[in-house]
Amino acid sequence: MTFNDIFKSSFLESVTEFSAVDTLIGMVFALVTGLFIFMVYKKTFSGVMYSTGFAMTLVGLALVTTLVIMAVTSNVVLSLGMVGALSIVRFRAAIKEPMEIVYLFWALAAGIVIGAGMIPLAVIGSVIIGGILMVFANRKIHENPYILILNCRDEKAEETALGLVEKSAERFCIKSKTVNQSGIELTAEIRMKDTSTSFVNRLSNMEGIGNATLVSYNGEYMS
Repeated sequence: MTFNDIFKSSFLESVTEFSAVDTLIGMVFALVTGLFIFMVYKKTFSGVMYSTGFAMTLVGLALVTTLVIMAVTSNVVLSLGMVGALSIVRFRAAIKEPMEIVYLFWALAAGIVIGAGMIPLAVIGSVIIGGILMVFANRKIHENPYILILNCRDEKAEETALGLVEKSAERFCIKSKTVNQSGIELTAEIRMKDTSTSFVNRLSNMEGIGNATLVSYNGEYMS
């Protein structure tokens, strides 16, 4: 087999002609969409530690997926080979937050849609998804829950402390109560009216209160 035979093979001849302009336009829209996903992730992040590497992965994922889909749509044989090659890929990176899965699939879906040539669908869909995530993320920030831990000497100190908590918090709910020889330990989930936490200082200075601890809680309680 000579080089001429290779270049005249049906595999290469089955590749449809692609436009450099269309490729450039698709990659530009993939970059813009990836940066938009990056910004939404940064604005809505509520975990313990923000990862710049993961955020930049969203941009790269949109670009790479767009490039792969462009190649797949240009050749049927290549698409079959690509499916077989990608089936053996294994990702070992741990997902720390459940919302990270949403952003990963969002970047993948945007890349697939742009690579298939449906750019308006990718743009409109990304704007809608980003708006919904921003709305719910801002609502979650305003209603950030806290865990209050109180050590009370007796029942009278408990009632006085809970009265102050009721006045200072928007709402609260007792999650656990432990009574032993040393006193009473209360654990309550509270929702703040504002960002002020000065009532904890007043709690600790009350007679019969041994300790008052306020901790920000990122989990979810069903109310």
